[in-house]
Amino acid sequence: MTKKATGDGPVIIKKYANRRLYNTESSSYITLDHLAAMTREGRDFKVLDAKTDEDITHNVLTQIIMEEEQRGQTMLPVNFLRQLIAMYGDSMQAMVPGYLEASMDSFRRNQEQFKSAVEGAFANSPFAEIAKRNMQMFEAATQAFKPGAKPAEPAAGQGEDVASLKAELARLQEKIEKLGH
Repeated sequence: MTKKATGDGPVIIKKYANRRLYNTESSSYITLDHLAAMTREGRDFKVLDAKTDEDITHNVLTQIIMEEEQRGQTMLPVNFLRQLIAMYGDSMQAMVPGYLEASMDSFRRNQEQFKSAVEGAFANSPFAEIAKRNMQMFEAATQAFKPGAKPAEPAAGQGEDVASLKAELARLQEKIEKLGH
């Protein structure tokens, strides 16, 4: 995941005793949902305890994961959690964070390569535009199932695009039928 920040370093978030989070970049109070959104956007941030200046980013990120899991968006299987807990105190514990990070980086690279391969497979073919639109619809559909997602608004001219796709599909069907006879 790329880390973006406006300015020289990560956005500093201060967490106060009353559990409120203060974004020093925007000079506003935010919620854990805001931090989750920043994470999804690739924004780099650091959460500091306002009183001690202790870096508590790890604890806050873990809290975000717990809240996501409680919302029914479980991504961590019970067996995985049990295995992870069993690793605490194990002689291999120090290696687990690096392994998990490398595994997740590899997973995300594979995801991007798959997306590029699908897009590239249809390049320079009559189906390229259809494949591109299907990928956009797939991405919109996956976004719709995320917690707090808002329904997608139809894009300007989308009805015309659908009509155009139907017409193109009808023309292709006619060609196929002519070839079959």
